Amino acid sequence: MKNLKHLALSLLTLTAISCKETPKNTPEPTPAATTTTQPETNTANSYQIIDSATTVNFTAYKTTDKVAVKGSFQKINLTNTKQAKTALEALHGTQFSIPVKSLYTNDASGTRDPKILKFFFGTMKNTQLISGVFKVADNNQCSIDVTLNGKTANIPLKYTANTDTKLSFDGIMHLENWDALAAVAAINKACLALHTGKDGVSKTWNEVALHAEVLLHKN
Repeated sequence: MKNLKHLALSLLTLTAISCKETPKNTPEPTPAATTTTQPETNTANSYQIIDSATTVNFTAYKTTDKVAVKGSFQKINLTNTKQAKTALEALHGTQFSIPVKSLYTNDASGTRDPKILKFFFGTMKNTQLISGVFKVADNNQCSIDVTLNGKTANIPLKYTANTDTKLSFDGIMHLENWDALAAVAAINKACLALHTGKDGVSKTWNEVALHAEVLLHKN
């Protein structure tokens, strides 16, 4: 009888164990990866033109020997300036206007500048200002569109990087592109004797050399 009791107890124990749910072999969940967002750091330099440090000079020519007459414009107004990653990108699209009355040729007699204003610029129309825009092509070729005498034409420029914040630009203005030959003739007539060379010929050239220097601020 005692053996029967032990047998019954063993069967009950076996049944209880077999009825338990077998735990599934489930891997423990992997913690979600945490991402730390670092603030963006702009390490690139940026450039912006310094308006007051821009200078524009010119060289006109007289006599058949092509004697240089140098001058400058003492005031230039710049608009549409911006910051950019390179100096040329910062200059692209910059608009300028130059009051012609700011002309200065350092003439000791004090008569040359008034003559240029009266006979050269005065012969043309809408010449209170010389205006334009600075352009940089994809291949870094530079030029300016210049509006003078009611007409706009382009002047290709060669540039020199003196430093990464100081650039120089040179170009040639052919005055016939602005229908300005009548103005050339007028100033030549007004300065007939002064523009006469050793050969007895009075001549004022149709070309004017331009030189500009630009200084930029680097952040």
